[in-house]
Amino acid sequence: MFTGKLVFTQAMDHLPLHTFRRCVQRYDGNRYIKRFSCQEQFRCMAFAQLTYRESLRDIEACLNAQSSKLYHMGIRSTVARSTLADANERRDWRIYADFAQSLIQIARRLYAGEDLGLELDNTVYALDATTIDLCLTVFPWAHFRQTKAAVKLHTLLDLRGNIPSFIHISDGKLHDVNVLDLLLPEPGAFYVMDRGYLDYERLYQLDQSKAFFVIRAKSNLQFRRVSSSPVNKEIGLRCDQIIKLTGYKTSQRYPDVLRRIKFYDASTDKRFVFLTNNITLPALTITELYRYRWQVELFFKWIKQHLRIKSFFGTSENAVKTQVWIAVSVYVLVAIIKKRLGIKASLYSILQILSVTTFETMPIDQLLTGCDQAMKNDETINQLNLFN
Repeated sequence: MFTGKLVFTQAMDHLPLHTFRRCVQRYDGNRYIKRFSCQEQFRCMAFAQLTYRESLRDIEACLNAQSSKLYHMGIRSTVARSTLADANERRDWRIYADFAQSLIQIARRLYAGEDLGLELDNTVYALDATTIDLCLTVFPWAHFRQTKAAVKLHTLLDLRGNIPSFIHISDGKLHDVNVLDLLLPEPGAFYVMDRGYLDYERLYQLDQSKAFFVIRAKSNLQFRRVSSSPVNKEIGLRCDQIIKLTGYKTSQRYPDVLRRIKFYDASTDKRFVFLTNNITLPALTITELYRYRWQVELFFKWIKQHLRIKSFFGTSENAVKTQVWIAVSVYVLVAIIKKRLGIKASLYSILQILSVTTFETMPIDQLLTGCDQAMKNDETINQLNLFN
C-alpha cells in the first residue's frame, strides 16, 4: 500500500518552488516574519481553492481538524484565521501575480502544440473582461457606480489550451478598451475581440506592431468599398470586401485599408460584420476565429463556478488581488498536472477529484488515471455521468 505523500502535496510538487522563492525575495515577502511564511500562506489559500472553502473560519476548522497532516502539506504552523487574514492584508499581492505568470509560461509551453481546429500556425488570443460585483460599503476602494462596487478581471486567453496569458485586475470603472494600452503585441498573433474594444487608433497600433486583429464592427460604420472578392453564400458568407474608413475621425485614426466580412448564421438567424487587418486568410477562417472567442466567456464562467473569486476572504485591495491571483495559479496548476500526466479528463473532473482526496496518500497519477478509466466505462453503460 502506498504510504507516501498526500495528494495535496503531490499536486504542489508540480509548482516551481525556486521561482516562488525568487518572487518572495523580490518583494521582501518574508521580511520580519518568524512563522507562517508566504509559501504557507499560498498553500493554505490553494487548499481553500481546491476544496471550496467559504471563509477564513472554514479554512481554519478544516486544516486544524487534520493538524497531524499539516507538516506533510508543507504547513509548519498552526493555522489561525487572524494570521491568514493579516497575511492576505499585508503581504504584497505582486508576489502571487508574478508567480502565476511564471506558471502561465510553463502551461503555455506545454499546450503550444494543441490543435486549434483550424489550419493556422499563428497564436490566437481572445481578449475580454468580466465584472465581479462587490458591496460598496465593504469594498469602498473598488469604484464602479454610485451605489455599487466591483472589480474587473481583464483577460487575454491563449486559445491553445485556454491558458490566460495576460490578466489585469482593476476597479469596475476602467473601460475594457483601455487594457489594449497595457498589452505588448506579439507580431503575427491574432487578437480576437468584441465590439467593446473597437478603437481605431489602438487597432492601428496593433497593425503597426505586425499583429492581426478580428473584431466585430458597429452598425454605424462609415466606409467606402475599394474592392470585393467572390464568396460562397451557401456556407453563410455574404461579402468579403477591402474598405477604407470615411468618417472624419476614424479615417485619421486608421488611415490604412481594412477587410470587411459579413456572415449570416442560420442557426441563430443573426448577421455579423467583422473587421480585420489580415488580407490573406480565407473569409470563413476569419469568421471561425471569432467563433472561438467564446472560449474566454467559458473561461470566466468556469473560474466563477469552480474557484473562489466571487466571495472574498478579505476586504482590502491587497487581499482581493492576492486571492484572485492564487485562484488563477490553481487553475493553471490543474492544467499543468493534466498535461504532464496525460490525463484525458476535463479540468472540472480533475478539480472535483482533488477536492475530495486532498488528505489521501494514493499516487495522484493512479487517482486521475482511474478517473479516465471510469469515464471510459461510463460511455458503455446507460447511467448518468456525474462529471459531464
